[in-house]
Amino acid sequence: MTQLTAPAVRQYEFERAGARGAIYRLAAVALGYPLDETWEALADGRLQAALSGALQTLGDEPWPTVDASFSSEDLQVGYMATFVHGKLGKPRVPLVASAYGGLIGGLTPGAYMLNVQAFYTHFGLTAAVEDEGHKDQPDHLLAMLEFCALLCHLEAQALENSRDAAPYRRAQRDFLVRYLRPLLQAIRATYAQENQYGLDANLAHLVKVLPDWTHTQQLALETQVGPSPEEGVKKAGSELASQPMWD
Repeated sequence: MTQLTAPAVRQYEFERAGARGAIYRLAAVALGYPLDETWEALADGRLQAALSGALQTLGDEPWPTVDASFSSEDLQVGYMATFVHGKLGKPRVPLVASAYGGLIGGLTPGAYMLNVQAFYTHFGLTAAVEDEGHKDQPDHLLAMLEFCALLCHLEAQALENSRDAAPYRRAQRDFLVRYLRPLLQAIRATYAQENQYGLDANLAHLVKVLPDWTHTQQLALETQVGPSPEEGVKKAGSELASQPMWD
């Protein structure tokens, strides 16, 4: 078996970081408020093809062939009925972590969001004020996916410029353990009980596979930088925010 040279290893890792980042970005697009452009990308298969390419770069199975919503209106109706509307004004399947009591443990929602925001602030990321009519929240799934895409971009930049990529890998690993994977698991479990409202089949497949896919990414990162010291540990927001993190 031929051993790869150091430049070849960096190129391989660069391509994998780019593929991971692409999947996070595409998932954020697919699970964001459905625009006409989103439906068009689903209807003509561009979004699925992009997901397939990134998945196969990582050695995963390609995106399955499933029908997209018949129209942009159908996409919006299914999305709104699943992720926005519900009983007593609460979404049937919330996309924010603070809506799931089991995720925030003994913390207040505010302290939990401070913990999440500490990651963003450390890497110079600020949340948008408004996005399609709703205020961006640090614990919203889209913000978390976009943050992971940013970390993958920073990892790829480091590899491209022969710098240490470990800080960005540790941050990805810890963020997956503490925040993104638990939220994705909660969303999948809740959707399993609320799956009759016409959600687009591609979005439904994302909800189903993202928890396991992110677990695979976590394990891959752990082989590179070791296990997360924070797995299963809950900290108060002020404690976490005051600590040096991944540099």
